[in-house]
Amino acid sequence: MAKNNNNKKVVPESGKALDVMKYEIAAELGLLVGKQVADMNVEFATELGAIPSYTVKEDYWGHIASRDAGAVGGTITARLIKRAEEMMLNL
Repeated sequence: MAKNNNNKKVVPESGKALDVMKYEIAAELGLLVGKQVADMNVEFATELGAIPSYTVKEDYWGHIASRDAGAVGGTITARLIKRAEEMMLNL
């Protein structure tokens, strides 16, 4: 793998806004992530070993298929492009 990190944000302060958008889109797509998974009663599943108890945390995306995660990322990209285009039209 290459050592350079191309995932650096151009505007580092945008991280929280992107996280909010990520969870909004995941909810729209019907994906259970983050706080929704942490709030579920997983006691029975953890006792059976189906879900390791240490993995159930607030920012958990480990059970999401890569196809679904890609859909979230693609939707974020599409919305950001749409917003940028709208801003350019309003100049």
